[in-house]
Amino acid sequence: MSASIDRAREVLRQVWGYSDFRGRQAEVVDTVANGGDALVLMPTGGGKSLCYQVPALMRSGTAIVISPLISLMQDQVATLLQLGVRAAYLSSSLDLHEARAIETQLLDGSLDLLYMAPERMVTARNLALLSRVPISLFAIDEAHCVSQWGHDFRADYLGLSVLAEQFPDVPRLALTATADLRTRADIARLLKLDHAPVFLSSFDRPNIYYRILPRLNAMDQLTDFIRREHPQDAGIVYCLSRAKTERVAAALVKQGFPALVYHAGLSPAERESNQTRFLREEGIIVVATIAFGMGIDKPNVRFVAHLDLPKSLEAYYQETGRAGRDGLPSTVSLFYGLQDVIKHQQMLAQSNGSEEHKRHERRRIDAMLQLCETTACRRQLLLRYFDEHMPEPCGHCDVCTEPVATWDATEPARMALSAVYRTGQRYGVEYAVEVLSGKRSDRVLSNAHEQLAVFGQGVHLSLKAWRSIYRQLLAHGLLLVDADGYGTLRLAPECRPLLKGEVSLQLRKDRDTASSQRSSKPSRAASSIEPADEPLWQALRARRSKLAKEQGVPPYVIFHDSTLIDMVMRQPQSLQEMSTVAGIGESKLARYGEAFLAVILDQSYPVMG
Repeated sequence: MSASIDRAREVLRQVWGYSDFRGRQAEVVDTVANGGDALVLMPTGGGKSLCYQVPALMRSGTAIVISPLISLMQDQVATLLQLGVRAAYLSSSLDLHEARAIETQLLDGSLDLLYMAPERMVTARNLALLSRVPISLFAIDEAHCVSQWGHDFRADYLGLSVLAEQFPDVPRLALTATADLRTRADIARLLKLDHAPVFLSSFDRPNIYYRILPRLNAMDQLTDFIRREHPQDAGIVYCLSRAKTERVAAALVKQGFPALVYHAGLSPAERESNQTRFLREEGIIVVATIAFGMGIDKPNVRFVAHLDLPKSLEAYYQETGRAGRDGLPSTVSLFYGLQDVIKHQQMLAQSNGSEEHKRHERRRIDAMLQLCETTACRRQLLLRYFDEHMPEPCGHCDVCTEPVATWDATEPARMALSAVYRTGQRYGVEYAVEVLSGKRSDRVLSNAHEQLAVFGQGVHLSLKAWRSIYRQLLAHGLLLVDADGYGTLRLAPECRPLLKGEVSLQLRKDRDTASSQRSSKPSRAASSIEPADEPLWQALRARRSKLAKEQGVPPYVIFHDSTLIDMVMRQPQSLQEMSTVAGIGESKLARYGEAFLAVILDQSYPVMG
């Protein structure tokens, strides 16, 4: 690395209060600070923002950051202003007078960083404006949005190739947390970064505990999970439908949890109000569709729960990655059932996309189902999808902490397939289970299916066991769902060897979900704090909340939990000692040092022990 990295470390210490970079941050900063382009792939919480914010303060001119959401811009700018960095954003939320004032600051050279959306970035007026000022760099955040193979494609990103043409001498870096090989190639090609070095960091999030459980009674499972592991923590609960988010939020409120709803059907004012509460208050739970999340920079989200199956591993990784951005212990739980598999297969069968698109989507669904049904380490499988090898099981997922039992399901699986075939491949799972269980229902009798040889052959297994078998047969691609909208099952060509007795089949034994959750340990963010220091921890949080409320900013904009924990561990006795706390740069020391030092030196808060 060049000598400029020493200057970069000094900027990092002065502004952000950290002594050194993490992972590959230093390489990226060094490359961009010296005028080079870069394609940066780092996990959520890996510190992507520093990769362009530090060079922006090292290079002359204004850094232009392209960001897809207003909320993300607002959050980033609020954080930078607290650090003493001259930052602003241009968005549709500003009136004409406000926008003109920021443009004047840009022309005057009064801004270090300026954030804007891609649709504004590529307008002729904006490009003409930028041509009049020195630009230090272009940073394209959430760069996977440029790829039609990505899970968040946005057409406006395609126009960003103009930056390479109109500003050939300005360094450009594209950043994302989720991109498989195909999406990475698209980013490089479409943004004209083919010759840029790729900085690929580990996608592992070791602070996150992964858990996937069969969904029985989703609300009971969800409330039990929150109450046992995260009773006072902020979290996100994802559901596929708007109606379901409303039901789940209402049920959580009834159970005494501070839950809010977020989906595209709410008015803009309601969405903004709920998101603001989530960001600025402690312990709020948001029940949301996938419309919520991109651009949420809240570092102390302690859990993410899914009550429906995500559409891909990219989506799952990005959504779960919103937990524990500060690196402190966090939990993600997915409650998954038979209807999820059926619904996703129906959506795929009904798709009007090309055959290539359907094959690509099929691979994505199969990968997501494989993660759900695996009997091996979930983290190893998840990382493998992103082309990363983990040699040993992680020891920090439910499969590692509670190894999954398997059983020889060869004969029951053949029975299940036979029931589908013998009934004409015209019915869904519940009907096949009725036939196997020997239930003489009206529809079974009207079809004379009680006369089939397979009728009643499955009485030795429970209805729950048969549904588990069908779920896993669908997940393994041995059964398919028709596009008729009724969940009609048909045999997949891949089931032929099993039916012919050429192969055997091992399936998972579904765990008892209640005992599984009881055996897990709470992922408490402040687990490193001794009980005697709990009053100080709470007093520091209270001071942070008070200051945040007075300034109208989220508490984490003042200090992250990790910074408060370091204060508790070090218990500085002077401003000089306070300056050694991780996350306290010169601006924040001057702004908040006295206020937090007073809490530490104050003996009036209750002492435990």
